[in-house]
Amino acid sequence: MFKLVSEYGPSGDQPEAIDALVRGIRSNNRFQTLIGVTGSGKTFTMANVIAELQKPTLVISPNKTLAAQLYSEFKAFFPNNCVEYFISYYDYYQPEAYVPTRDLYIEKNADINDILVRMRMSTLKSVKTRKDVVVVASVSSIYASGDPRDFEEMNMYITVGKKENPQEMARKLAKIGYTRSDDVNSKGCFRIFGDTIEIFPTYQDEGIRIEFFGDIIEQIYSFDKLNRNRIEQFQKLIIYPTIEFITTEEKVKRAIKSIRKELKVRLEELNRQGKHLEAQRLSQRTLNDLELLSTLGYCPGIENYSRHFDGRKPGDPPYTLLDYFDEDFLVFIDESHIAVPQLRAMWRGDRSRKKNLVEYGFRLPSAYDNRPLTFEEFLKKVNQVIFVSATPGDFERSISDQMVEQIIRPTGLVDPYVEVKKTENQVDDLINEIESVRSRKERAIVTVLTKKTAERLSEYLTELGVRSLYIHSEMNAIERVNVLKKLRRGDVDVVVGINLLREGLDLPEVSLVAVLDADKEGFLRSETTLIQVIGRAARNLNGKVIMYADRVTPAMERAIRETNRRRKMQIEYNKRHGITPKTIIKPLEMQVFEQFMDEEKKELKSVIETADSISREDYMALLEEEMYRAASELRYEDAARLRDELFKLKEEMEGEDK
Repeated sequence: MFKLVSEYGPSGDQPEAIDALVRGIRSNNRFQTLIGVTGSGKTFTMANVIAELQKPTLVISPNKTLAAQLYSEFKAFFPNNCVEYFISYYDYYQPEAYVPTRDLYIEKNADINDILVRMRMSTLKSVKTRKDVVVVASVSSIYASGDPRDFEEMNMYITVGKKENPQEMARKLAKIGYTRSDDVNSKGCFRIFGDTIEIFPTYQDEGIRIEFFGDIIEQIYSFDKLNRNRIEQFQKLIIYPTIEFITTEEKVKRAIKSIRKELKVRLEELNRQGKHLEAQRLSQRTLNDLELLSTLGYCPGIENYSRHFDGRKPGDPPYTLLDYFDEDFLVFIDESHIAVPQLRAMWRGDRSRKKNLVEYGFRLPSAYDNRPLTFEEFLKKVNQVIFVSATPGDFERSISDQMVEQIIRPTGLVDPYVEVKKTENQVDDLINEIESVRSRKERAIVTVLTKKTAERLSEYLTELGVRSLYIHSEMNAIERVNVLKKLRRGDVDVVVGINLLREGLDLPEVSLVAVLDADKEGFLRSETTLIQVIGRAARNLNGKVIMYADRVTPAMERAIRETNRRRKMQIEYNKRHGITPKTIIKPLEMQVFEQFMDEEKKELKSVIETADSISREDYMALLEEEMYRAASELRYEDAARLRDELFKLKEEMEGEDK
């Protein structure tokens, strides 16, 4: 059973929001939307809904940094239940690609993070075996994963009193990915000494000891690997595979036969089209892969043949994390205005990259079927969904059975006052406003439309004695988060940026947000963007937003009207309940994520620091996000540069550990 642990209970309009969402789920509403303003405690509301409904839950976040924050918060709310983290297991990733205009083939290059692999395995095991599970995942959860049928069929069941030969058990362990080793600190290994087998699964910290009396299993218990103390005794136990993608010898043989058949058909097609070079290339590459599969059961790029291993038909959706859940599970999509477009775009980006590989003879057409789900396939696999956002998109609004608002902040803070000023002498007026902010030892952010404007305005402010920095997309992720860290710390008074000061930023020191050229309609000045920008000033008691414009556009009008509506409701609520708003005080550094450190030092320890000042680990997460985005946009050289920077940072961390 889920048991929510918190020092405080629902407050403000959280009780009404929780009740409405729970009633909606129990009334079989398939889609709902929680419209929660910045700082209203949306995660706490989600946790209360989970505790009330007692359903396994998947929480999808648009990026790893936000996912890490959610994971930390849910771990705190449900310390006695199972909270898992499921994101891409790559530290860096350069996908296989071909650029015809330059006749440039780029081989897949990736570095797998063993920690994330273990966390993914722990997730799959927990989803299959527990009801009290919350999985916080990135949008990578819709990418192909292992066949859940194989995951179940390859399990090893052990029972006290059962007859079992230790050597035969060792062979079974090898089949599901375990290797024999005397290193007790390694995961995914086992060792045999005397009448005892010790197993070290990838999905848990404790070892498993099986003691035999002859060929009879006498005892099964878990133990602490460090001090060897017995933890828990079992009558029955299931040992799960070490890896996500596991298959049987029979499936390998079937796949080889199926791949040969597809190769024959494709070669005939290419030769008919006069593409003899492509046919030769495809034949050589595929036959080499088949040779490796026959001898080793594995080949580089094996995922491109996943349809043949799974027995799927061309075009059938791949197996994903969603297939491991039972039918009755709940889905939250956090920051849905970002996550939903990402979910929609993933299949198209993957298909575009694969098209060149297939057409130019680098891959068989079955490579298309190693892919993320289409958005339509995703919707078919989920039962009930709650979208969560301060600014839900048109899709969420059109499909939701009910829209639930959460306007009141537990802190009593209200939405900032929004003022529109003419653009004439806007910089001089801005400087006066900034001086007022500086006198209170608070900070300001300024949004502009171009990179050049950001640089020039920041330099001009610096010349006038205002400590200022700019931020834009040409700066790498590490440089950008360092700027924001300096803003929070007070090293600078103002940050000038473009579109990088919106979602996922919690800057309680900022009391002024200035929007230059607010009347220039477009994505950067849309209603959604403006509301998100306004929210950056909602963490400070003195929060204020100034829009410099010569006319009020429809987007401005709607954003200001919505902000004023919320602000009025919040002020009235505070008056009725005698609440005095206070600025949020948040430490510059805080732990946001638990992970494994060097196991020779400590087994399971906290690790990634700073949700707000952002540590080096968070830098790496941002670098990886940019790398994936560059790859999806076919900017492979940019992706390679980001990968190299990420790899360099990882090497520095490893050197420090030593």
